[in-house]
Amino acid sequence: MEDFNQSSKRGLWGQLEDALFTEVEIDDLKVSAFGGPVFQDDDRIYRDRQIPREFFKVLAFVEQGQLKAKAFLLTQNLNQLEALDLDEFRVFQVALSEVESRGRFRFPTALRNADTLTVPESLAARTPLEDLTDIDWR
Repeated sequence: MEDFNQSSKRGLWGQLEDALFTEVEIDDLKVSAFGGPVFQDDDRIYRDRQIPREFFKVLAFVEQGQLKAKAFLLTQNLNQLEALDLDEFRVFQVALSEVESRGRFRFPTALRNADTLTVPESLAARTPLEDLTDIDWR
C-alpha cells in the first residue's frame, strides 16, 4: 500500500488510472487515457498566455466485453496564480457529453455510448471527488 503522504501529494487527478486498475476487472489490461485543457474565452491571461481553469481526462476500457468510458474534469482556482496551492484543485466525475460541451469538440459515437454516468446537470450542484472510492466505475 502506498504511503498516505505520498498519495495525497499526487492528488486524485494523478491516481485515476491506478484506481481504475484497482477497482475494475479490465479485459486484457488495456486502457486508453487521454485528456487536455478546456479553454474558455474568459480564461486568465498570464505572461501573455491563456491559462485554462479546467482540464479533462477520459479513461476508456473494456470490462466483460463491454466498452466503457469515464470522464473527469479538474478545475483550478487561478485567483492567486503565483502561489497556487494544490488545495485549489478540485476533481469531478462528469459525463462525456459535458467534456464535449465544455471543450467544443465531439467524441466518436461508440465512446459516447460507452459512458453511462448520470450526474446533476450543473457542475455547481455537484461536490468534488474527495477520495478515489467516490468514483462510479459502473
